[in-house]
Amino acid sequence: MSTVEQKLLDFTEKIIPWLLSHGIKILAIIIIAYIINKIIYKIIDRAVRIAVVSDRYSSREAELKREETLISIFTTTVKIALIVIVSLMVLKEMGLDIAPLLAGAGIVGLALGFGGQYLIRDIISGLFIILENQYRVGDVIRIDSTGGMVENISLRMTTLRDNAGVVHHIPHGDIKRVSNLSKDFSRINLDISVSYNVDIDKVIAVINKVGAELALDPEWKDRIITPPQFIRLDSFADSALILKINCDVQPLKQWEVSGEMRKRLKYAFDKEGIEIPFPQLVVHGISK
Repeated sequence: MSTVEQKLLDFTEKIIPWLLSHGIKILAIIIIAYIINKIIYKIIDRAVRIAVVSDRYSSREAELKREETLISIFTTTVKIALIVIVSLMVLKEMGLDIAPLLAGAGIVGLALGFGGQYLIRDIISGLFIILENQYRVGDVIRIDSTGGMVENISLRMTTLRDNAGVVHHIPHGDIKRVSNLSKDFSRINLDISVSYNVDIDKVIAVINKVGAELALDPEWKDRIITPPQFIRLDSFADSALILKINCDVQPLKQWEVSGEMRKRLKYAFDKEGIEIPFPQLVVHGISK
């Protein structure tokens, strides 16, 4: 028997017992991990779709996007954890001492814990923002003193673009208060000034008529939920009565609807002879 044949025979005598013991265990570990991953995916998928409650204002496409985002986050986390555990178990079956690896991982984890605590805070906060559906891409929100339209939401930060076109990147861990200006619906609060000498009942009738006509206009009715109408006499100003007008509109439509309402009120007030006052300064001369 040649040297090569002898080495091949020795290798075969060693590898076959190893495959029959450790090799089968490694294969079993991989198969079991694959099955566990599939089962957990189904559990996560079902749990998320039950937990995410839709509402009458959100489109089905928006809800599906939110569900898929959450499912992707949870399943990716589980998959990474399974890969780490399976890798350690396979290395152990291959005869490697994983104790130094675990010790080293502990030290690295401790270092990352100090250095990455803000990153972890941002990620956890971002997860709850997505889970609770506090706001979505396309919403107009105000975070503390910064406002704008949401252009992107990641696990770590939210990206806003304000009216001036400036892009703001805000880490989720820094967010203390969020005001959503377009969640489910938007509300218009108009303050209209009229002269003290007007017939207030006539003004109220004109306001309600203009609001009803606007709500029935084919060009505008799909944007309006409730017609603009008089709510109350809000205050007595120095040179005018302040009237409050209120209505609910579709998300992000409050600015264009309020602008159209102001324009129509100006035409109606001019037609009905209702005065919109402006501040006046009276100077009294001193006689000598």
